[in-house]
Amino acid sequence: MTTRYDDTAKNVLGQELKPCSLDPVTGFYRNGCCETGPHDLGLHTVCAVMTDEFLAFSKAAGNDLSTPRPDYAFQGLVSGDRWCLCAGRWKEALDAGVAPPVVLEASHEEMLAVVPLGVLKDNAAA
Repeated sequence: MTTRYDDTAKNVLGQELKPCSLDPVTGFYRNGCCETGPHDLGLHTVCAVMTDEFLAFSKAAGNDLSTPRPDYAFQGLVSGDRWCLCAGRWKEALDAGVAPPVVLEASHEEMLAVVPLGVLKDNAAA
């Protein structure tokens, strides 16, 4: 069961925001959803399917998402995992040609302030 920060949150399609992942558990609020709020300065609003290329890009940019961190109960991500990414990091990856596929139903509508819907649809997960 997911405890929602905002049960009225909408996705980029204007529908109810769906969970991104509970295994591994993701989201700024660690509730499985790419919700955002006043304390989420990174805008963790895009649900993306990890790829090896993106994980290497993120690590090189200073955000190592693939190395396990037991001290934070973080198992590390692998290709195929879903994860709520910061909007800015996803845009950087897009500009670098390594943006991971987006799960539109699980990406918060605030992502549209950073990237237009058409671009997200062009990069949607199958």
